[in-house]
Amino acid sequence: MSEAVPVVIVVEDEERIRRFVSMALQTEGLSAVEAENARRGLIDAGTRRPDLVILDLGLPDMDGTEFIRDLRTWSDVPVIVLSARTAEAEKVAALDAGADDYLTKPFSAAELLARVRAHLRRRAAIAGSGASSLAFGQIEIDLGKRVVRKGGAVVHLTPIEYRLLAYLAANPDCVLTHRQILNAVWGPHHVEDSHYVRVFMAQLRKKLEADPSRPRHFVTESGVGYRFVG
Repeated sequence: MSEAVPVVIVVEDEERIRRFVSMALQTEGLSAVEAENARRGLIDAGTRRPDLVILDLGLPDMDGTEFIRDLRTWSDVPVIVLSARTAEAEKVAALDAGADDYLTKPFSAAELLARVRAHLRRRAAIAGSGASSLAFGQIEIDLGKRVVRKGGAVVHLTPIEYRLLAYLAANPDCVLTHRQILNAVWGPHHVEDSHYVRVFMAQLRKKLEADPSRPRHFVTESGVGYRFVG
């Protein structure tokens, strides 16, 4: 029996861009479903159970951020936002609403497909995961024992450092805003304390990166937050 082809819904009101994205997805062997507005996109998301949604923010019938909030009340499907809006506040709002990634127009097909592959890999890994450990580079995280090793040697992490690491590692290839990280690691009363994240991220890099000044795994998304790359 052949493996099911991943389904991607493209919610974009500009036909030229919608077709460009759909054709790029099809060349990757994916099934693309086109929706010209938010209402159609939400219906397709509910009926087709997609593996990924690619979403334009500037839709004629609903702002893309509202679309994401609606979708997140009943689905955890990964969402990649496409938008001509370049302001950091717009990116942060979309990500805080529940988007997983953000690409600013104009973008290349190669960059889009790289992001698509990363999120589909993550979704497949979560679906089939019963693993008790995570590994990246020289780092291994024993989730059962809450022990972290680098090159086989145990690395001492404080409870906050461990929670931060576990949250980042559980969301690979996703842009996580300062607010999302603060809420998950410190709780809702600290969502404005973004300096906490900078301080503890610096500590994680110092303990786990080969070169903390040029991090490979804990990557800064300027003005927005961080992305964990396994």
